[in-house]
Amino acid sequence: MSQPDLPSPGTQAEPASGITGRSAHLSRHRSLRILWTLFGWLSLAVGFIGVFLPLLPTTPLVLLAAFCFAKGSPRARTWLVNHRIFGPIIADWEVHGAIAPRYKAAACIMMALVLIASLIAELSLMAILIQAVCMSLAALYVLTRPSGARVR
Repeated sequence: MSQPDLPSPGTQAEPASGITGRSAHLSRHRSLRILWTLFGWLSLAVGFIGVFLPLLPTTPLVLLAAFCFAKGSPRARTWLVNHRIFGPIIADWEVHGAIAPRYKAAACIMMALVLIASLIAELSLMAILIQAVCMSLAALYVLTRPSGARVR
């Protein structure tokens, strides 16, 4: 019986596929970057739609897009953080954990309007209670965030 060819000591065997460990890692890394970037663009697109539809929260989706771009596309993140509208929102959040008062007010008003619309639409009591609890917790979180740069 013949023995299979074994690598000599101090060398590594090359996989049968011809892809070395490093190139497989780079390929996987590239795939993840593409997924992060796609998810970032999707988040930004849905956030943009949220500007016109009160049911979609624009600010959290823009923040999510910035996070995704940080992992997937530095160029897209640079564009987003330098954007004249979205850039200040991201900077306030990243530096101070802050949400500007006008965005807090907009979020709370939209949540209240959705709850009122649900009441007018005569949704089931259970659906309204679930909405009320979830929106109350979301409003509490938004309202307890700092409103801007902390003054010392």
